[in-house]
Amino acid sequence: MTDAGPTRDGRTRTGERDPDALVRRAGVSGNPDRDQHFLVDDRVLDRLPGYLPEGTDVGHVLEVGGGAGALTDRLLAVADRVTVVERDPALAGFLEREFEAEVDAGRLTVLEGDATEVPLPAYTACVSNLPYGVSSPVAFRLLPRRRPAVLTFQREFAERMAAAPGTDDYGRLSVTAGHYADVEVVEVVPPTAFDPQPAVESAVVRVRPRTPEYEVDDEAFFLDFVKAVFTQRRKTVRNAIRNTAHISGLGDPDAVVAAADEGLLSSRAGDLAPAEFAKLARLAAEVGRPGEYDG
Repeated sequence: MTDAGPTRDGRTRTGERDPDALVRRAGVSGNPDRDQHFLVDDRVLDRLPGYLPEGTDVGHVLEVGGGAGALTDRLLAVADRVTVVERDPALAGFLEREFEAEVDAGRLTVLEGDATEVPLPAYTACVSNLPYGVSSPVAFRLLPRRRPAVLTFQREFAERMAAAPGTDDYGRLSVTAGHYADVEVVEVVPPTAFDPQPAVESAVVRVRPRTPEYEVDDEAFFLDFVKAVFTQRRKTVRNAIRNTAHISGLGDPDAVVAAADEGLLSSRAGDLAPAEFAKLARLAAEVGRPGEYDG
């Protein structure tokens, strides 16, 4: 691979920077211990923005984990503005130098900091190659914002996120992600697409925000209830409700069991659809938390 030709001011045209050359210019080598696996496959990089749902507003695109800027470059080619979050001070500084023209023009903002903590701007879409170690906390900072997203995760995480009820991969992650959006795996990415190569495959998911078909009166309780029941996924829902009141916050789990549908109680967590969890959570909030339910 070679760098694209320079523009009149000597800068490489946006969208055409060579990933390997960017890593060399940054003067860094990825560090697996810090979740630094740079995506360097041109073909994958070029496809990522195109996985956004049709009609997505790309006025302001967020990227988490900018690295050496290969994806940043592709996003600047399609978006009006890009904000990139990068926790490595050396890489954040490199991004500001490499994309100096875009920074000066107000088209690129580099936020140095941890994406699990740094305040995120209002954005219209997100395209990111996420560090494996922060996949869950970052994903669940993004999902409640209900913005279209294309996110690259470890394959196992991606498949659990998109799993359907009754499958081996279905779990708390599936229900929680599905509460905010339709999630689908759109591409499996081999280790050879990264430098250094990770030990596992990655996968790209497309996130289409939507309003769930069921009602939840207390979203925080619903998510805690799902978390609690899945901690005992091999037990019946009846026993899981009784055994996890310390997690869900129920004051009277027996009252929930007494009032709930037998078909749901005799099932296991992995067989319940999100709407069935919502039904149980509404009932649990009403009869299992006396004085707290306000639905």
